[in-house]
Amino acid sequence: MKAFIEQAWQKFHPALLLLLPLWALYGCITALRRLLYAIGIKKSEAVSVPVIIVGNLTVGGNGKTPVVVWLVKLMQSFGYNVGVISRGYGGANEATILVDEDTDSTLCGDEPRLIVNQTGCLMAVGRDRIAAANLIIEQAESAGKPLDFIVSDDGLQHYRLKRAAEIVVIDGQRRFGNGWLLPIGPNREAQWRMKDAILKICNGGEPLSDEALMTLTPAQWLSVKDNSVVKVDLAKQATVAMAGIGYPQRFFDTVANLGINTDNNVGFADHKHYQQQDLKALVNDTQWLLMTEKDAVKCKAFAADNWCYLPVTATFQPQVEQNIKKKLEEIHHGFRR
Repeated sequence: MKAFIEQAWQKFHPALLLLLPLWALYGCITALRRLLYAIGIKKSEAVSVPVIIVGNLTVGGNGKTPVVVWLVKLMQSFGYNVGVISRGYGGANEATILVDEDTDSTLCGDEPRLIVNQTGCLMAVGRDRIAAANLIIEQAESAGKPLDFIVSDDGLQHYRLKRAAEIVVIDGQRRFGNGWLLPIGPNREAQWRMKDAILKICNGGEPLSDEALMTLTPAQWLSVKDNSVVKVDLAKQATVAMAGIGYPQRFFDTVANLGINTDNNVGFADHKHYQQQDLKALVNDTQWLLMTEKDAVKCKAFAADNWCYLPVTATFQPQVEQNIKKKLEEIHHGFRR
């Protein structure tokens, strides 16, 4: 059923017309919600630091997390002290909590752990994004290092949190599917919603004239167990690839593009919590298990020697980074003034 819906979301299928009542209801609810915020019946709440939202219009993995890591590192290189907030999807914790390199991913979610591991930034997760933002603001101030910016991992549709700017990530292959809103199509909101974004990012594929092309550049394969470099040539080994991300095929394509012909590709639900026996059953003693970095943060505690992961880095043209630097300077100056 899931495979049928994903295919129908890309190329419209007449059976989707059965969902018209739900589509109409969803459209009315989202439109009413936007209207309530626009006319002030519902209030957006600001925090004491400018917030940059990194989000997307469609469901499924679009590549937001590599963008957040890239943006935070870029802002740090400009001299800004940056914190990150997230809903913490996949985490079981109900409260607002700080995330560090030792936080259990079952509590905070996989993506927050990955972001902290790669950036070393101050980060909080929770259902209440405003509470999460205020928590890291207080933590930074108590440490004598006030934040200059907060980056929100997702939250484009979280209108309660007032934002200084938005960055929208687009899947360059799937784009906006059949163009319909949920549940007939994959879109949470219509494409007009991107008109005020300071940056529209196309993850792979062919970008439009007003979009910046993002390339995910693979690094070296690393051991899930101890993060050491895997020195064997995986293209000459028996391998199985697995991915529990929004769009597993992107990882499988990356593996194939590296010249690795896998024996099997196994996709799991996004944010899935793994059990050791589930993953051990995927490979035999002669096979390597290949996974994403997002999966690896959840498997380190029980990883076998033949499990490895592939870090990827988001890269852009230098002009994109210069344009963002200028936008950030304007936001920071205007906010402080």
